[in-house]
Amino acid sequence: MARYTGPVCRLCRRDGAKLFLKGTRCDSPKCAFERRETPPGQQQQGRRVKVTDYGIQLREKQKVKHYYGVLERQFRLYFQKAERAKGNTGDVLMTLLERRLDNVVHRLGFGTSRSQARQLIRHGHVTLNGHKCTIASAQVRAGDVVRSKNKANSLDMVRGAQADMGGKDVPDYLAVTESQVPEGIVGRLPSPEDVSLPVDTQLIVELCSR
Repeated sequence: MARYTGPVCRLCRRDGAKLFLKGTRCDSPKCAFERRETPPGQQQQGRRVKVTDYGIQLREKQKVKHYYGVLERQFRLYFQKAERAKGNTGDVLMTLLERRLDNVVHRLGFGTSRSQARQLIRHGHVTLNGHKCTIASAQVRAGDVVRSKNKANSLDMVRGAQADMGGKDVPDYLAVTESQVPEGIVGRLPSPEDVSLPVDTQLIVELCSR
């Protein structure tokens, strides 16, 4: 499976937004975006570059792709599904992305970043409704239970991530239960207000509808 293997801090700088792709490091003074907010690459001082409407729309789409860790083909499939669904296409698109299992694992605090959450899922350290699920893109539904596997290695990694996250706020549509084995419940489907990334979905819809 294809995936981006380059330095992720370049993506934040290119998109002009902190995407928290390195977990807790993004909240520390080591964050590359805080130290250098300019886009990556050779800088052309004194030269003003006009950004076209297409460029603005493309950057908004790329920002969402990088934030959720999806590739172009995956993103197109999500958009096509959102177009066929009832309701606002942009809102449905963001809801589908927010419902990804790797995103839910991260938002519950079981992984410090979405990339770490994907690794936990692919290596079988997380269960969905009591069953092993190694598909990071699986769509969760209301009432689903996401739980750490009850094994020493799995528990150590999930609890370590929870400690590193320092009790970051869990979104309203999720709930972490108090138990010996880390567990979270999807109380309802996420809404556009639950998305933590500031994004103009209308620009993405205009671009992908061409």
